Amino acid sequence: MASNAYIKLVPSSAKDHVTTDELKELFNYYKEITAKTGEQVSWGYNDASFPYEIKEKPEGKGTWFYLFSNNDRYQAILLGVDKEVVKDEDGTEREQTYIQVTLPELSTYGDKGKANEFCKFLAKKLQGELHLFNGRVMYYYPRK
Repeated sequence: MASNAYIKLVPSSAKDHVTTDELKELFNYYKEITAKTGEQVSWGYNDASFPYEIKEKPEGKGTWFYLFSNNDRYQAILLGVDKEVVKDEDGTEREQTYIQVTLPELSTYGDKGKANEFCKFLAKKLQGELHLFNGRVMYYYPRK
């Protein structure tokens, strides 16, 4: 059975909404900074740190894409963007953007570890509320 994690963009997040193109840019930035770590220690860390490449199907254009790996320890991670209506404490309704990170049935434990790392990176960058695969919640936004 597939499992999901969510990064919710709350009112005090850095952004109100995010697109799949912005997610792709953040993915490329993440790969770039992990490659720099490998350069600093003189090791080809880029191949091991995040061995995925972006794949997109025509039916998912603008709403979802997946990260595919040719490495034998990893398979795939799906990322999508959507909106939901939530009620605030005062009863008012508002629209909230969230990023859904899905591990399909064919995913490995390696995929889950890499997905957790990437989710934490995204949540920290966007100052969002991260709902992990195990149901726990991590807050990366300024709380009052």
